[in-house]
Amino acid sequence: MSALDYLVPYDFSPLTILSFVLVLAFYGYGLVRMPADDRPGSGRILVFVVGVMLCYGVMQTRFDYYSQYMFFVHRGQHLILHHLGPILIALSNPLPVMRFLYSLINPGVRRALIPLGWIYRFLQHPAIASFLFVGLIYFWLWPPIHFDAMLSRDLYWIMNWSMLVDGMLFWWLIFDPRSPVISDALGYGKRILLLALVAIPQMILGATIVFSRGMVYDVYEVCGRAWPMPPETDQLLGGLLTWIPPAMMSILGILIILRRAMREDGKVSPYNEKLKASHS
Repeated sequence: MSALDYLVPYDFSPLTILSFVLVLAFYGYGLVRMPADDRPGSGRILVFVVGVMLCYGVMQTRFDYYSQYMFFVHRGQHLILHHLGPILIALSNPLPVMRFLYSLINPGVRRALIPLGWIYRFLQHPAIASFLFVGLIYFWLWPPIHFDAMLSRDLYWIMNWSMLVDGMLFWWLIFDPRSPVISDALGYGKRILLLALVAIPQMILGATIVFSRGMVYDVYEVCGRAWPMPPETDQLLGGLLTWIPPAMMSILGILIILRRAMREDGKVSPYNEKLKASHS
């Protein structure tokens, strides 16, 4: 196969391609139209595009074929859709572009979007967001559900899209660029707590798969594997990808939040001192 063949969608999905094209098109339109002073830097733009293209790559290239026929590649696919891609997109802080695009929307359309805002705020409640984040991983890796999802084209796409959307919601909650001091954004301590809490069940699930003595996901035996790899090795690698990288990303997220909190504390403290001085 040529390099170009690996970039061609294995399972062509017009809706998926259209969705990614629209995301990049709207983002680019916002960048061109918004004031230069509000425009994000080239580094943030690059991080956003890389995050989007990583998600596209695991859904609409030859990578998707291997994800359907190798368990460990499938876990790598969901690692990108649920963690890495959304993390990069959230860290790129597309909020200024999103706000500018929202300002261009007709007021009547804005009113029609109000129910979506209610749903968004409900899903962004810390308890619900963390439950869904971990719960979806457990749900789609429950052997009977996983078996059906890998054999049904519709369920397979629902599984991948649900992981991507949920990953975007959770990591945006964690890396929300707004300061909790001057907005209703989630406090830094609560963000750190959520990252620690969601890491534990993921580690337990990954360790359970790694140390399982029997075949947990026999659907790959039914369909056949893309490479002549022993089933035990495939399952072991998949378990490790479920166990270690997500935990490391939680640790990385905690470090990023701590750095942001310390940097903000340095800016807020002098302001508080001035307030105290003005009242004395």
